Amino acid sequence: MKHLNKLIAILMLLGLSSQAQDSDNTWAISFGANAVDGGRVSAASSIKNQFSEYFAVKKYWSILPSVSTLSVSKYVGDNFSFGVTGSVNKISKLAGGTYNATTDAVEYSATNPGDLSYYGVDGVVKYSFMNMIKSKVIDPSAHIGGGYTWIGDASAGTINGGLGLTFWLSRQVGISLSSTYKHSFEDDRVANVNVPSHMQHFAGLTFKFGAKDADGDGIYDKYDACPETAGPKEFNGCPDSDGDKIIDKDDACPTEAGLAEFNGCPDTDKDGVADKDDACPDEAGVKTLGGCPDADGDGIADKADKCPEVKGPKENGGCPWPDRDGDKVLDKDDKCPDTAGTVANQGCPEVTDEAIKKLNDYAKTILFDTAKDSFQKQTYPVLEAITSILKEYPTASFSIEGHTDSDGKDAANQTLSENRASAVKGYLVEHGIASSRLTSAGYGETKPIDSNKTKAGKANNRRVEVKLVK
Repeated sequence: MKHLNKLIAILMLLGLSSQAQDSDNTWAISFGANAVDGGRVSAASSIKNQFSEYFAVKKYWSILPSVSTLSVSKYVGDNFSFGVTGSVNKISKLAGGTYNATTDAVEYSATNPGDLSYYGVDGVVKYSFMNMIKSKVIDPSAHIGGGYTWIGDASAGTINGGLGLTFWLSRQVGISLSSTYKHSFEDDRVANVNVPSHMQHFAGLTFKFGAKDADGDGIYDKYDACPETAGPKEFNGCPDSDGDKIIDKDDACPTEAGLAEFNGCPDTDKDGVADKDDACPDEAGVKTLGGCPDADGDGIADKADKCPEVKGPKENGGCPWPDRDGDKVLDKDDKCPDTAGTVANQGCPEVTDEAIKKLNDYAKTILFDTAKDSFQKQTYPVLEAITSILKEYPTASFSIEGHTDSDGKDAANQTLSENRASAVKGYLVEHGIASSRLTSAGYGETKPIDSNKTKAGKANNRRVEVKLVK
């Protein structure tokens, strides 16, 4: 018996009893009622007689009508758990057997040994078959262990074994039932002296605990992808505030239901551009234009297009370039936008022979003061007319040439011709003709067009000529 008590003490130190804990809720506590069957199982000599009146509650069971059992246990893995169970009771029924010679059989009955106090402390090793039967509600189990029992003034160590069944009402609350056979190794059955081998039955509630669920969403933190924020199980505990099936932490627009292709953001106008990136979220448009429409397809969004219905370049605000004079040279490239010209001459008219003739007809009537490069008064209208003609050909360049008759010295005539040509150029520049378009030169008396022997011939030789520079 001494060695048996040592074995029981070792078993009790190994762990705490379990009621189907798991790797999440590793701890469990159970409380309820217990019944002691009065030693009926040890009073009979055969297994048949030992269990023939197993459910004879009124005949053999002693029950204390209160919470009389408490157990605490810890799950250790692979469906095993260890724990300790404490129980109290009053033994009012102790089974015994009497031989009946007439029937040649032992007759069993129970007597009251005097409402003896009952205390039991048991260490239990339990194995759950719940995973084996693949049930989440029904949890059958088997257990072994050892303990120490006091009945009245008697006490003894026992080796225990039994079966149990728990019905889980939720993941953490269950109704537990179990029966344990306690073998005491004592042959005598004297009340207050011996502790007979007996059956003890338990019924109660079991509560599992230990797993953490910080956000209270029903998903344990170890499985919860968002342990600090409540969320549904389908998203591993992460919230989906807008209900678009994309969890908030991966949702670029967590408060607006959207599409997976846009990381949870909506695309109201269904143009393939998420609203948050769409400059025109209510109008279907072109992705390259930030989601805005382009009715004329010129690559300029309608809202920035001055001519949204007609194609045009960006440089002109989306409008086509005008050609006011209709010469097929756009105004932006047309040096003469209001006068029809040729493409070769940048939209300006080509200088005609008629225009050159008219220029020179005017030039021949330019009059200077005698031996000077100053103009006579009646010459100014002629110079104005020449200016007007040159403005009609803004891209053409001209050479102004001065000539004299043969009177006087050659050097003086050369200088005079140069100065008079320069004077004409100066007037034209002052009146709007670009100096880059004009050159001037003097030829003195070297290029006469008439005889210098007559007064009329000399008058013809004193002249200014305008020539087109090609």
